[in-house]
Amino acid sequence: MRGYRIFSSNLFSAPKVRLGALVTTVLLAAFSLGWLSPAAPLERPGKNDRQVTKIVSLLMSREHLSRHPLNDEISARAMKNFTEGFDGRKLYFLQSDIDEFMKKRDAIDDFVKNGDVSFAYEVYDRFMARLEERVATVERLANQPFRFDTDDSIVTDAKLLSYPRTTAEADERWRKLIKFNLLTFKSDKMDEQEAREKIVRRYRSVRKRWRQTDSDELLERFLTAVTTSYDPHTTYMSPSSLENFQILMRLNLEGIGAALQVSEEGTTKITKIIPGGAADKHGKLKPEDNVVSVGQGANGEMVDVVDMKLNDVVQLIRGPAGSVVRLGVVPAGGGETKIYNITRAKIELEDSAARSEIIRRGTKADGSPVKLGVIDLPSFYMDMEAARENDRDGQFRSTTRDVRRILDEFKEQHVDAVVLDLRRNGGGSLTEAINLTGLFIDEGPVVQVKDSGGRVQAYNDLERGMAWEGPLVVLTSKFSASASEILAGAIQDYGRGLIVGDSATHGKGTVQSLLDLGNQLFGRSQYRDPPNLGALKITMQQFYRPNGDSTQKRGVIPDVTLPSLTDHIGTGEADLDYAIEFDRIKPGRFTMMNMVAPDTIDRLRSRSSKRIKESEEFVKQIERIERFKQYKEEKTISLNEEKFLARRESDRDAEKEEEKQFDDSGEKDDEVFADDFYNKEVTNITLDYLRELAGNRVARNN
Repeated sequence: MRGYRIFSSNLFSAPKVRLGALVTTVLLAAFSLGWLSPAAPLERPGKNDRQVTKIVSLLMSREHLSRHPLNDEISARAMKNFTEGFDGRKLYFLQSDIDEFMKKRDAIDDFVKNGDVSFAYEVYDRFMARLEERVATVERLANQPFRFDTDDSIVTDAKLLSYPRTTAEADERWRKLIKFNLLTFKSDKMDEQEAREKIVRRYRSVRKRWRQTDSDELLERFLTAVTTSYDPHTTYMSPSSLENFQILMRLNLEGIGAALQVSEEGTTKITKIIPGGAADKHGKLKPEDNVVSVGQGANGEMVDVVDMKLNDVVQLIRGPAGSVVRLGVVPAGGGETKIYNITRAKIELEDSAARSEIIRRGTKADGSPVKLGVIDLPSFYMDMEAARENDRDGQFRSTTRDVRRILDEFKEQHVDAVVLDLRRNGGGSLTEAINLTGLFIDEGPVVQVKDSGGRVQAYNDLERGMAWEGPLVVLTSKFSASASEILAGAIQDYGRGLIVGDSATHGKGTVQSLLDLGNQLFGRSQYRDPPNLGALKITMQQFYRPNGDSTQKRGVIPDVTLPSLTDHIGTGEADLDYAIEFDRIKPGRFTMMNMVAPDTIDRLRSRSSKRIKESEEFVKQIERIERFKQYKEEKTISLNEEKFLARRESDRDAEKEEEKQFDDSGEKDDEVFADDFYNKEVTNITLDYLRELAGNRVARNN
């Protein structure tokens, strides 16, 4: 692997959602994609733009799995990615702008090879000019009267739209958007004048945040438009994005322990206080409070953060453990600004770490309860920095260490079966996926990896024995991706356990390497501390199950499928632009285990299906799914008030369900395994599975 940091992550391929369904949330001092909330004034070009662009060009041609040349085809894709990244809803640019840009459609590859990023600044400048015009339009239209009894409609699918050809056409599109927003606020019982003022504030705030774009962020946006033209998971990370990614992977940081969210109006709001963190111990900061200023130390100047981009607010609040940060806070209910002095502390991001619970369901022959040990695993994490430094004490944080400890506790409590929940696990460390799978199998290949030269290497579980030999059920969903699919696929191929969940997992079967550009350019031999130039997260390999199938685009098909809204939300890998294709390789050599038989699966499916048909909750869930599918398929919305409000009422549940599924704020239920109808069916399937196994409840090789 040439010493690269290897991982398989779905962090950069989140499913697409409808306009307005979500507001980006960032865990304070944790993970933030800087270019999602741009800063300024722009240095033209950035001091490192040329050298970073050229090394990215070189690495893409030399290392990417596809070995696709950087040519006119990639250039045309990059043009689409880059312009739509600014204006995917086709609200700002005019068709004449796009026509002008398209004259250089076949030149982007040449620009990148030569380290020339001037085109990125050209597009940014034009976008900012159009943004100024559109904000002026909003200010004008928001104060005009609207008729709500006409049969206007708004197109919600941007793919059906072309860019406006004239300013008048753009104004008409914005008139409908403002009318849509007014009707939305009206349905929420907001006063119309307040709604008009809120709309104006929203777009003024958008303008202010875009004005804050800096050269690093624009370079990240431009190069990522190029790299995602090869495949959707190859991205350039600016220095700040790299730092945030590393924090996410090692699950600890130093800060106050709170989650922040920037609203559409530019307010920086507290969305969660992390238990045990500095803010929690301080006791005064509350969810829904608004942070309006930040100061360093006991006497540092208070810096106004209203309308500041989220990443910059995070940087101001982040700091070493033991230091003091002062927050100017307007309480959720309003009132005067209060100043809170909070001493920063090290925070463990437990929402991304393994959690466990023992539940009791049913009874055994002796009358004692059946104990099911549930492990909720949101990611495959590892402290890369400590691992790279060869921590001899083995104290660095990792998924395998945490889950092994939990399994030991389960054995002490004599649990009858383990349920491993990967339903919201989007991936992470490939090494951890392999090691964790090894806790459940004796030995043999966990995953096979093929590189761009067609060479195949098997990654085996080399440690004899299993940390858990008993019955195993793995829960998956459409959100289970990458490393999750490695584990689920191996468990299924070995016949080691039962897979239950959505009709398929996400389908991400590629492996990314993180190439530090400072090290690539200068090397550790020349520089003790190479400059931070960001990193290239690049797809270099494709992985395959022990049976030779790739999970790419197809995912892992469960043994038992349950009706779930997540099966119909967002997109899978097959829906992403330029995804690597599915293929197969020669099966690896491994020995099947004796824990799942085809006839067993048939009986489990039949019993589960019968219960679902008789379950009032599942019947309602299936009805919700059908309504949601209809809601998602709508391409236009009526702006007639009567029709709009009727639709809004019927679709409100669908919108809430979508927001709930994508709520990334960390507002997780304290329960590891909620006592809901879905999980009850999971436990029923597990109990049926235990009965099927009868006395054969210890995994053995056939």
